[in-house]
Amino acid sequence: MTTSRLPAALAPWAGSLSVISPELAVALGPLLRRLDALIGEREPVANVHGDPDGLGGLARSGRPDQLLPSEWLLADEYPEEFLRRLVDGELLHLAPEFTTPAVRGRLVALVDAGPTQAGAGRLVQLAALLVLHRRATARGTELVVSVLGDPPGRTLTGDLAGLLPAWLAARRPTDPTPSDVERALAELDAADRAWLLTSPRLADRIPARPGVLTSEPAHWSADGAGHVLVRLDGTTAELPLPASRIAVRTLRGAEFRRGGPVTVTRPAQDAGSADRPTLPVFTTDARTLLARGGQPSTLLAVNLPNHDGSGATALRMRRHDLPGPVLAAGRTGRRLIALCVEGDRLTAHVIGRQVGDPGAYTAELAAFEAGPDLLAELLAGPVLPLLRRSSDLEFPLGGRWWRIGPVGRVADDGPVGWGTRDRTPFNRLREPRLFGGTLHDEARRIHHFLHSGGTQAWSQDSRTWEVRTAEGAASRITFREQAEVIGLVHGRQPTLITLSRSGHLVRAVHSDGVRTLTRFSGGAGRPTVHPSRPLIAAETRPGRIVVGDATTGRVQFLIGGTE
Repeated sequence: MTTSRLPAALAPWAGSLSVISPELAVALGPLLRRLDALIGEREPVANVHGDPDGLGGLARSGRPDQLLPSEWLLADEYPEEFLRRLVDGELLHLAPEFTTPAVRGRLVALVDAGPTQAGAGRLVQLAALLVLHRRATARGTELVVSVLGDPPGRTLTGDLAGLLPAWLAARRPTDPTPSDVERALAELDAADRAWLLTSPRLADRIPARPGVLTSEPAHWSADGAGHVLVRLDGTTAELPLPASRIAVRTLRGAEFRRGGPVTVTRPAQDAGSADRPTLPVFTTDARTLLARGGQPSTLLAVNLPNHDGSGATALRMRRHDLPGPVLAAGRTGRRLIALCVEGDRLTAHVIGRQVGDPGAYTAELAAFEAGPDLLAELLAGPVLPLLRRSSDLEFPLGGRWWRIGPVGRVADDGPVGWGTRDRTPFNRLREPRLFGGTLHDEARRIHHFLHSGGTQAWSQDSRTWEVRTAEGAASRITFREQAEVIGLVHGRQPTLITLSRSGHLVRAVHSDGVRTLTRFSGGAGRPTVHPSRPLIAAETRPGRIVVGDATTGRVQFLIGGTE
């Protein structure tokens, strides 16, 4: 969402509100701003970072004195463009580094998903989660959502695009009890900051504590509740709710940018948008980069040649227009195979020498237990990996691996590995069953797991990683930044590839230090790391992909447009 579609008062919220429709963002505006003020009085963003330690790369936010000189030149020559970039958060700043970042706990939202909080209460929870997630990101920590009454250890995390649909689906048939609150609080770490989002009825039954946000409908009309009464630590405010039409659509998930219903039949082609690559990904060990076009039925592919060590080489992707949205794809030898959704069937299309008889590898979608919502979410993400094992096609879908035989026979091949479970989008580097070596005993059943070539890495806390190469060499990589590890590069010096919580900075972390991959930072989407080669690709701006060395950050290929 660009800020040009938002009121000026909501312009700073553009990043957080990009996961919901513009209409809902405007409707939630008054509720968001008032909750932000109430929570801000009790949850300051400012915190001690430690001692300054130079600069660590580029960021899209910062103080005016941290702006790049080129941005000030832009302000002199093209002031209107400078203002547009300022409002849309596109200006580049120098990002400071600190020697000892302060230890920060997580922000944890304990949500009441019972019948009492249905309707207006859920809308208030949605606004509160947007506020808390924005504040957690600004503090360099994460937001964790825990549904009251769920078993210990079950929480919702991740970016808002995946977090909000999961929260919305977490409806419970009974209201939580004070003992549920007590158990949820007991699971928190000492440094965590908990916020309880519930009804006044439950709040009155638990011991008084800070961070309890309650809501109840007020001012009913023929269209339903028009306002809501919100209380937070003794402060009361009456706030307007979105109109009933958009409120109902929101509670059904139709106003979210991911997970909402989409058409999975072939859309009308648009030549301009279909040529624009988005969401690049390496799905197999081949040097083939795949991306969706502007239409879900357009698959773009480029085979990366060996780089000659000179400057960056310009490449174009080959466009393949298929009869339905592309769910999974992969290169096997000289063949590029894609699985497409055509009505109520999943069909394979081979680009290159054909495999089997015409119409082979066609199966009914019902056999995969994949509903429209799941397909919509998957088609909004990167192309899933597709492998050819013996004569079968194998791919992950809905938390399980599936096989399709040449005559269309479908077989459930077991759950995905513990490293990929409950994570979106699917990252094949986290899937233990795709690791070609022998798993180390300590790496078994570990949630934080990665592999690349013959090298494997695992961690108990996602900060300290144990690494083993195919030759048995052991090393340890530790970092303190609030970042997600998205890849592993094997070689003489194993390297972790991390993505900052803000989604802007990409870094290569090894046992001896850290390198910021500036040319791969600041993109709109998540970079992709090759499963066995030191390659990284990122969409740095719409339709423009850079590919290069994942350890040095040197760009080797520039990709834009199609042949």
